[in-house]
Amino acid sequence: MSTAYVMSTAYVMSTAYVMSTAYVMSTAYVMSVAYVMSTAYVISVAYIMSTAYVMSVAYVMSTAYVMSVGLYNLRNMSIGNMDWDSFVLSLVTVFYGLFLRSSVSLNSYSGAGKPPMFGDYEAQRHWMEITYNLPTAEWYWQTESNDLMYWGLDYPPLTAYHSKLCGIIANFLNPRWVALNVSRGFESYHHKVFMRYTVLFVDLLIYIPSILYFYSVTLKTATKTKKFFMSALVLTYPGLILIDHGHFQYNCVSLGFTCFAVVALLKDRYELGASIFVLALNYKQMELYHALPFFFYLLGICFHQFLWINKVLKLASIGLTVVVTFILCWMPFLTSRHSILQVLHRLFPFNRGLYEDKVANFWCSLSVIYKMKNVFDQQQILKICLISTLLACIPSSLNLLCYPTKKKFLYSMVNCSLAFFLFSFQVHEKSILIIALPVCLLLLDCPLVSVWFLVISTISMYPLLERDGQSFSYFTLLILFIAISLCTMDYSEYHILVKLIVGSSFFGAFILHLLPIFIEAPKKLPDLYALLFSVYCCMHFLIMLVYFNYKQWKCSENDVSADNLFISKKIKNN
Repeated sequence: MSTAYVMSTAYVMSTAYVMSTAYVMSTAYVMSVAYVMSTAYVISVAYIMSTAYVMSVAYVMSTAYVMSVGLYNLRNMSIGNMDWDSFVLSLVTVFYGLFLRSSVSLNSYSGAGKPPMFGDYEAQRHWMEITYNLPTAEWYWQTESNDLMYWGLDYPPLTAYHSKLCGIIANFLNPRWVALNVSRGFESYHHKVFMRYTVLFVDLLIYIPSILYFYSVTLKTATKTKKFFMSALVLTYPGLILIDHGHFQYNCVSLGFTCFAVVALLKDRYELGASIFVLALNYKQMELYHALPFFFYLLGICFHQFLWINKVLKLASIGLTVVVTFILCWMPFLTSRHSILQVLHRLFPFNRGLYEDKVANFWCSLSVIYKMKNVFDQQQILKICLISTLLACIPSSLNLLCYPTKKKFLYSMVNCSLAFFLFSFQVHEKSILIIALPVCLLLLDCPLVSVWFLVISTISMYPLLERDGQSFSYFTLLILFIAISLCTMDYSEYHILVKLIVGSSFFGAFILHLLPIFIEAPKKLPDLYALLFSVYCCMHFLIMLVYFNYKQWKCSENDVSADNLFISKKIKNN
């Protein structure tokens, strides 16, 4: 029954997704996505069956290059009313994004060859094993076949359904990959190929289209070349590529859903945007970082309706959409109050530590001089985190509620999510990606500071990436991202002093990377350099929290259409 339900739910959700995508996308864009997806499917089948991993990726890259060049040479063709230039540039952008992601996927992954717990790669494989072999009622429960102490499922239902779908495919290809209880720590060349392609596929299906669509909407009056370079710059952001395709996670799914939800709100499709954001929230609970901006923006929109009856009807319409979407996502777990509470307990484990590893947030940095766990108990720490987070979110949230404009909404997404990252409880290093998404969407409004933030956010994860063997990809992508930003963005409006501050920040980060090479950390302080990275990046994030709040309050209180949201003059004429 659980398999039938998941498959039927997946069918309904995929149908709804296709319908909504068809509704909002142009004909040319839909054709390009369909073409890329069909091509990717053929390539992926050959890729999985191939025994030469490197040769397979090289083939994908060379094919993408040849096709892109060939299509570009045909750019003057016209088929009906289709904009061939946009079609070609969309394909080139997609192939470019796949090229970078495929290159990084050649590297190692989290916990490779490190028993007994391995890492996030094994966690995702184990969730496929559990969801495929066990009934839905046991996914979040401690049972004889489901040891929650060994990478127990602690993500929302949509992640579980996705894991089950991947588990079905994995079992079809090789039952050993998801054999119950005997596949723990399973590692093989072909399994790595399969796992890498599960990430590439959802990235291609959800995240990459969402970025292309965002810039097609907000840069409608800009040239096609400018749209291409902006999309390419965002798709080069190293943090997401290194975590999803190197370390191994599926952040591209929740971030892609969130980006689609943002575009829906920018186009005044409030119910659609709320529904898609609920999907993001039910894929990864860390999307709660963005919940306050969505809530206050939609509430502000309702309050600013002219008539009271319109206020009530709009609020009821959005509220009903959210409730129905939640019910559909949680249907198998609504059998009892106890079942719901168990899932929530798994999603929000307040019995864990204040922060994970050496994350670049306020509490980890404070621990250098003041150990909170030595002074306060767990409940007191939880209250301190809650109050601190809410206080940091209040200015942005109230400003958005009073003046619910599109640009203030994007800034509020940055401010509230950054406040959560800095001050909330149980924060992971990888959670910085949640803040990186709205910063990517604001590249055109404050280019220099946004690029600065995105670089520092990647640097904050270096200790984690270095342990995973991602150093070469890390430095290569970081240099590439900075180079493309210099070629794409116009920084002439910034004072020389601001540029010197940013340059000094990058130089300080460069020195920080060199220190472990020339000076070995003391044996009594093995995590010294990881902590230095955390403190250094945290200082930047605190400054940027103040800056982005200032930018939000400075925004015009008069709303504009999505077409006029950004000024394309901030992109160089390439």
